[in-house]
Amino acid sequence: MPRSVNAVAARQRRKKILKQAKGYFGRRKNVWTVAKNAVDKGMAYAFRHRKSKKREYRRLWIARINAAARLEGMSYSKLIHQLDQHNVQLSRKALADLAANNPEAFKAVVAQVKA
Repeated sequence: MPRSVNAVAARQRRKKILKQAKGYFGRRKNVWTVAKNAVDKGMAYAFRHRKSKKREYRRLWIARINAAARLEGMSYSKLIHQLDQHNVQLSRKALADLAANNPEAFKAVVAQVKA
């Protein structure tokens, strides 16, 4: 009985990896073993950074809110506490957008919770 090799599936698997490695520099884009390692590492980085991107954006929003709140004479933590006390349902993303792009509206929000 002849030896059976699954050449079609193996070629498809290799082509898929090489297609993902398109745009890489040097042997990383066209040598199977090097490309496979590069793509695996790239996928690991992509998975990890999809998680960390959320943390980084939240840190950015908090920094923007804090800077704008201090211009109004209030710290970030006091502002968030007052927002909770007054049942103002604004996300940090929305607050940071107001602080950066519409300072008058942000001042109005701060004035509402200060009183």
